[in-house]
Amino acid sequence: MKALVYTANNEVSYRDEPDPERGTGDALVRIDAVGICGSDMHAYHGHDPRRVPPLILGHEACGVVEIGTLEGQRVVLNPLMTCGVCDDCCGGRSNLCRHRELIGMNRPGAFAERIAIPERNLIPVPDNMDPVHAALTEPGATALHAIAMAERVLHRPIAEARSLVIGGGSVGLLAALFLKSHGCRDILLGDTNALRRATAEATGACGVYDPIEGPQPDENGYDLVIDAVGGERTRPAAVTAAKPGGVIAHIGLMDSAGGLDVRKLTLSEITFFGTYTYTTVDLRATVKALSSGALGSLDWVEQRPLADGAAAFSDLDHGQSAAAKVVLMNT
Repeated sequence: MKALVYTANNEVSYRDEPDPERGTGDALVRIDAVGICGSDMHAYHGHDPRRVPPLILGHEACGVVEIGTLEGQRVVLNPLMTCGVCDDCCGGRSNLCRHRELIGMNRPGAFAERIAIPERNLIPVPDNMDPVHAALTEPGATALHAIAMAERVLHRPIAEARSLVIGGGSVGLLAALFLKSHGCRDILLGDTNALRRATAEATGACGVYDPIEGPQPDENGYDLVIDAVGGERTRPAAVTAAKPGGVIAHIGLMDSAGGLDVRKLTLSEITFFGTYTYTTVDLRATVKALSSGALGSLDWVEQRPLADGAAAFSDLDHGQSAAAKVVLMNT
């Protein structure tokens, strides 16, 4: 089969790879659409020691089951494989399973014509759902999981929250769209890429700002801050923007350096929490939101052939794409 393979730092190659081998309980899925994630870019730059080349990356995928009990069914992949029996799995927190593995990291990913994956990791989607939209399920569930966690600790309903989203990639933009769908009326999103800011503003979900130049978010002005970047510069910006008694949801994994003003967190009773991926319930809820139109037209996604994946990675690396998400298609 053909696959896009991470072969060296700043290099992915479209080439022939062995067909996937099904293990016990695995289905074989023909991939239709797969998104490029920020973590794929992180690996591309050689910044993720867990992803060792040569490796087929990609975990935001939609396809059709070719072999398995769901044969012929269009599905999205839950890329997070867990043991299913530990306390976290049984307690509804499977994303925290200590034995978890991720396609595109611990085993071959979805930048390929086909993938073998446990059948329990398949989530059916409506037959008429655009596979490009379905491929947004994984980043959408990441955003929804963070918002669900924030709702548990906010002092007032999220519809009343003044919200700030840092980062205009797919997770950040989908967070803004989910916030709007939850009734939130005051949302501001920041991104350093002017093209992405224009894309986010065009959705009508939020206002936008440039974190480098121009007016900045109000200090102590936001009930909820979502850091979808997770960097040494965005963490202090999140703390600065948070109101006393506010909430900061830290999603991004850009780096692990400092940046937290723990004195302000303490004196202002700001809740700061990390949020990692999603559960199967989050993924199912996201499929419903995407397919129902609750998150808008989703016309901000850019489609490219999988064979042109190397150019797509390069364009994203150089900030030359206005899209919050580039989805690679098997055509």
